[in-house]
Amino acid sequence: MSRGSTMHRSSSSDEAHLLGRTVKVRGRVTGDGDLRVEGTIEGDVRVSGELTIGTSGVVTGQTNAQAVVVEGNLQGDVQAVGEIAIRAGARVEGNLSGATVALDEGASFDGRIDTDFELPDDLMSPAGEGGARPSRDARRGGRR
Repeated sequence: MSRGSTMHRSSSSDEAHLLGRTVKVRGRVTGDGDLRVEGTIEGDVRVSGELTIGTSGVVTGQTNAQAVVVEGNLQGDVQAVGEIAIRAGARVEGNLSGATVALDEGASFDGRIDTDFELPDDLMSPAGEGGARPSRDARRGGRR
């Protein structure tokens, strides 16, 4: 495990932090603002802003953030208030729960997705045409 200062504040006022490529952290990571991980975290991550796991980043643990972007590797469940985005080339093993979830073509994902959504009208079949009509709650979207 590397010692010393591993997170650097950017000059912006939104308090973005970077965990560099050569840094490995074992244990829970928490903080205010955004965090970009290019190194390795073995433990849970909780930040108040956006969590980005960069192309060289590896996180093994549960994550909780305002928004999550995965470009590297993540093994663990993700909970976000806003968007979860899994980019092309990323590998994710775990369940995703967020307001919206985007999986780019070329991303690898193994898990469940729990998000609110609206079913398009063209997917709704009237009763008697191949099955029962979904409930009104399902039409408005629901936890899946």
